[in-house]
Amino acid sequence: MATEIEFSFAALNGSVRRHIRVFQMHQFLDRFAMGLTVAVVALALTDRGMDLFQISLLFGIYSLTTMAMELPFGGLADSIGRKPVFLTAVVASLISLALFLSTSDFYVLALSFAFIGFGRALRSGTLDAWFVETFKAAAPNVDVQPALAKAQSANAVGLAVGAVLGGLLPDILGSVAKRLGFSIYDVSYLASFGVMLGVFVFTILAIVENPRPMNFVALRQGFANVPKVIKDAGLLALKHPTLSILLASLAFFLMATNPVEVLWPTHAKPMLDADYANTVIGIVTATYFFSIAFGASLSPHISRIFRRRHALTLAATFACLAGVQIALALQGSIIGFVAVFILYSVILGVSETPASSILHRCVGDHQRSTMLSLRSLIQQLGAALGLVFAGAVAEIYSTPTAWIVGALFLFIAVVMTLVLVKRLALEAGS
Repeated sequence: MATEIEFSFAALNGSVRRHIRVFQMHQFLDRFAMGLTVAVVALALTDRGMDLFQISLLFGIYSLTTMAMELPFGGLADSIGRKPVFLTAVVASLISLALFLSTSDFYVLALSFAFIGFGRALRSGTLDAWFVETFKAAAPNVDVQPALAKAQSANAVGLAVGAVLGGLLPDILGSVAKRLGFSIYDVSYLASFGVMLGVFVFTILAIVENPRPMNFVALRQGFANVPKVIKDAGLLALKHPTLSILLASLAFFLMATNPVEVLWPTHAKPMLDADYANTVIGIVTATYFFSIAFGASLSPHISRIFRRRHALTLAATFACLAGVQIALALQGSIIGFVAVFILYSVILGVSETPASSILHRCVGDHQRSTMLSLRSLIQQLGAALGLVFAGAVAEIYSTPTAWIVGALFLFIAVVMTLVLVKRLALEAGS
């Protein structure tokens, strides 16, 4: 294998630099469009008359649709091309936004959330693969990681800027929207629709890919292979108890934390003055994304504290999350809530790397894709179950009660990862 050349943006030729800038702009615009609604979606649903249980069900539909579609569509971009698959994902997003704007009916909103999940499944890794392949062809043997980092930065900034503006628009234009007979949150959704149209046009004009023959057999084969992929992944996990324990702990982790991510705006808004509540929620949403990124950057340093024993790092992280989730539920003022929420977000970011390190260490290259598919499936299932459970508890009692009860799932995850610590120690000693 050839030695990789150190990345230097200035040393790259003009076409490669343009390739990086185009992908950065594309990632920014796509995530900006998503960010415009992410801060207000729970509030918009509440404004449409949905209760907490119905909101949780809608997000559960999104998770289950993503889970069901991600496996069959995973190889489609390889067969018919990354660009047409991504454009289809954008169309799915536009349909979802149009459905959302057109209704207050739960069943139509459910269809809207199903289209969001469909779009997410189609988006998964499509243009990332296009970017890497084109980069490697134009700059052979140059380290692609720093170029990907530039794209990820644009991704995070797009989400953050979108979240801030998505929260600001209802406070600025909400009164106009109400006079016209719309919800104040519709302005954020209309803005997202407009930007998503821009993403569609930008993709057509700026993303250059050699056309591939439309192989619809690949799509049919993708659906036909789903049971086999799940069966193979399940057998692999059953034969490897370490993987089984890890995946189960990650499911309980998502059962506890996903309801916090979804429901926190509905809990925080009553603590705020109505004149600027949505703006603050947008800013806090942006801070949430940056805090997770900061936590991810801290993860290698924290891992060294635990002498790179990733299962022990994960157990400690889950234990901290459980305590902080309970503390978050007990906050009665916005200042205290935001401070604890930022800490919570940082710890969420820390948790990603140890879990991935254990998983990749346990599987070979020939099993890696299968196991990553199973991980995605189990995490989406855990997220959906956790949301439905938390939504029911929140509707009967309160959102803080749902979060406190949900912290029990994190304690179960802690116990499982401590078992994992012992198993990995035994495997290392054998």
